[in-house]
Amino acid sequence: MKTYSVKGSEIKRERIVIDADGKVLGKLATEVAQILMGKGKAIFSRHLDTGDYVTVVNATKVRLTGNKLEQKTYHRHSGYAGGFKTTTLAEMMAAKPEFVIEHAVRGMLPQNKLGDAMIKKLIVHAGAAPGSAKTVTT
Repeated sequence: MKTYSVKGSEIKRERIVIDADGKVLGKLATEVAQILMGKGKAIFSRHLDTGDYVTVVNATKVRLTGNKLEQKTYHRHSGYAGGFKTTTLAEMMAAKPEFVIEHAVRGMLPQNKLGDAMIKKLIVHAGAAPGSAKTVTT
């Protein structure tokens, strides 16, 4: 028996909508990352992007455990002297709740060009998606 290797032209992609209302941030991020990578498919191949498109709605209603709202911080640097900025999770949820989910999912994807292609298939909405037909709750 020969090992089957999937070709890029054979990959079929679906659009999946996930409601983040009441879901824990980390568990939601792992679920989304696995769908983006295509790990649930029989044709999964580590060197190809076999995943589906994912839309996450209600990002503002994601649940956080423990004291993460006050203790978890996000860091960035402008490149200039004194350009180091720190933001708490509570401030980030108030300003850009989409970024919180995108950042968590990005950390669970491969850190290379393949991961860059996978994260482009993720869309996050702070509230309900405009015109969302169906919502998958897994």
